Amino acid sequence: MPDVHINLGERSYDVVVGAGVLADLGVRAAALVPGRHAFLILDDKLPEETVLAAAASLDAAGFTVTRATVTALEVEKSLETVKRLLGAVGGARLERRDPVIALGGGITGDVGGFVAASYRRGIPVIQCPTTLLSMVDASVGGKTGVNLEIEGGLKKNMVGAFWQPRLVLADINTLRSLPARERRAGLAECLKHGLLCGESDGELFDWTIEHLGDIDALNMEVLTELVSRNVHVKAAVVVADEREEAGTGGRALLNLGHTFGHAIEPMKSLSPDGDAKHAPLLHGEAVGYGMMAAARAARLLGRIDDEAELEIRNGVGEALELRPLGGLPESSVVLDAMQHDKKVSGGRLRLVLPVGGRRCATFDDVDAGVIAAAIDSLRE
Repeated sequence: MPDVHINLGERSYDVVVGAGVLADLGVRAAALVPGRHAFLILDDKLPEETVLAAAASLDAAGFTVTRATVTALEVEKSLETVKRLLGAVGGARLERRDPVIALGGGITGDVGGFVAASYRRGIPVIQCPTTLLSMVDASVGGKTGVNLEIEGGLKKNMVGAFWQPRLVLADINTLRSLPARERRAGLAECLKHGLLCGESDGELFDWTIEHLGDIDALNMEVLTELVSRNVHVKAAVVVADEREEAGTGGRALLNLGHTFGHAIEPMKSLSPDGDAKHAPLLHGEAVGYGMMAAARAARLLGRIDDEAELEIRNGVGEALELRPLGGLPESSVVLDAMQHDKKVSGGRLRLVLPVGGRRCATFDDVDAGVIAAAIDSLRE
């Protein structure tokens, strides 16, 4: 698979996808940035061999490497963590041409990117995603940021900046170390892309469902194709609407499932199989439930038919192994949490819903009764 080029003028960069590409980190970084002091921000649960591969590659290319860790929990995706890391970056005396390198999943990438965007008003960042979710979504497009604790609740991604990376290295080999549940959760973003990319890759949703066995079996060729095709979809959306300014379309469509999902993700008692030991939901699982709710809302509005709703709900449920959310609070509680979504505009809740033909659209005026019925459908 060829590299995916994100064409954003002077902010353009490549996304390199393949098995073993992390070994090229040092050489590629040296060709892109003039500084030779790299600040490596790591997920603290990464296997040591992954960390050593990145550090050795940077060392061989002449970089001095300073390390710091991030705990990949939503409560740690915070301004406090950013403050700690900025202190470490300043203490290491990084200069404006020196890079931050984020090695880990979506939380590590979001925090690392925000640190890079903030320090000296912006230094280079290289994203090295190690989870399926971060490879196909979080590492591409330049969205960085952290959560806020407001009114006793965690509000997702309320503080951040657009800061495009200089490079994304998606080493498929790192997926071998992920627990099966985390790999499955990453498929939520893949299926999301498949539901909105009718013009660019209308077969992606069906292809993903058909290849679930190969994905579970860690077929490297299939995983490389999966990541590359999804990055192509994400890239096309980002290039057309880099800062989500298109209003009713563009990058906002990438929020399919997220408005519902972000509302239930912080609810600590929910699990994908009803087992309290598996609570809370992973981000991808919450987004999966969000897409299922979006499909019900779209059907109730007459935008898709019964067959299309069933296809989405069954496909997402099978891929992510999601069961009915029996412990979900009353719909009014979830709806109230949705009102805190950062995409609320003028007090109106904006939803992204499927409209058929592997396309989606934004809706600002969905009746509260429809939204409540969509939430209630997650208990079925």
